Amino acid sequence: MHSCVWNFCFGSRVLHVICGPTIVNSHITVFSDAVVLMFASYYCLNISYPAAQGATLEFLQRCLFKINPEKGSKVEKTTSKKLLAVNPKVLSLITKIADYEWRE
Repeated sequence: MHSCVWNFCFGSRVLHVICGPTIVNSHITVFSDAVVLMFASYYCLNISYPAAQGATLEFLQRCLFKINPEKGSKVEKTTSKKLLAVNPKVLSLITKIADYEWRE
């Protein structure tokens, strides 16, 4: 899964969501629509999150889309690291956001 949504930040007017060699959609003009389509593609097609983007996609899954499984993660398994149920950085950010919202 690859997404060209970041080109939008540099002046592109059209976003593309690409899965492998297939262009899923090449006519997206709203950044949030591209992010939703990209995430839905990962989640609905049961594609593991790449390790390099795992924390970002897990944050989207748990905080924005409110999909919070009790155990397991969609981040690619690597042999060098032990995977926790929730990435500690993601958990910390979600906790800080919840604390901030509670105070308001």
